[in-house]
Amino acid sequence: MNWNTYFQSKTWPSLGLLAFRVVMGSAFVFHGLPKAQNAFTWMGEGTIPGILQAFAAYSEVLGGAALALGFLTPLASLVLIGTMIGALSLVHWPSGHPFVSATGDGSCELALVYLTGALLFLLNSPGKFSVDYWLLKAKFNPAQTAA
Repeated sequence: MNWNTYFQSKTWPSLGLLAFRVVMGSAFVFHGLPKAQNAFTWMGEGTIPGILQAFAAYSEVLGGAALALGFLTPLASLVLIGTMIGALSLVHWPSGHPFVSATGDGSCELALVYLTGALLFLLNSPGKFSVDYWLLKAKFNPAQTAA
């Protein structure tokens, strides 16, 4: 694989990816931090097993931080995709939440937006303003880093 095609070589698309990564990753971190304080019981006891609650909480915090930095982006994206699929299939759809709620009650739009954003980073790249870019640039393009 040509790593120059993986990491977009143009600055403007990478700036857009950086902005989206930082906002989306930060949102995951801020959603996950309160959950991580009571990782095994933040949804209550008996509904969802505690281990799944903890996985969701920590994947939001750690996956969100990794995504914001552009570090291990494919792995972070997979973890976040799994978390959003879990949120949709275990909470939103069984509760009958619509895509967008006219009354401001529960809806699945945010989980779907997060899922789609994580899919974007899984299938594309984090851009050249990322930790992944700097780590892989040195490994796969040593001539460019020496200059």
